[in-house]
Amino acid sequence: MMPMHFFFSDKVVLLFDFWNVHSPAGMVLSVLVILLMAMLYEAIKVGKVKLLQHTMQAIPTSLSSDRLDVSEGASVNSGPGQPEHSTPRRWFLYHVSQSLFHVVQVVIGYLVMLAVMSYNTWIFLGVIAGSTIGYFVAYPLLNVR
Repeated sequence: MMPMHFFFSDKVVLLFDFWNVHSPAGMVLSVLVILLMAMLYEAIKVGKVKLLQHTMQAIPTSLSSDRLDVSEGASVNSGPGQPEHSTPRRWFLYHVSQSLFHVVQVVIGYLVMLAVMSYNTWIFLGVIAGSTIGYFVAYPLLNVR
């Protein structure tokens, strides 16, 4: 039976049966992989925010105001030289991109969570370090003002 408390050991099964760690070198490699997964999770969070920023800059403030202009007889321009259907298409592409980022973020997040649920302290410390380093490296890329 698996222990329900954190423990220090170089023997653990992570995520899948084939990821069976049974040596100190294997534990170091596993902690490194989990650390990189946690860093990737943080980078994806920042990537989603950057994509949202680009979406907000590329698409007019309100698509509903464009529809209102059409109903009043005004022509809709999504930008100089842009066809009228460009804005909804761009919005759709950005929305699909955001959705894919979200799916990848959820999958990686659950894998990291399940790794922590092995209750191995080394793995837990790897997740904490990876999240810290990932946030430290990725956050400045946001250019928050």
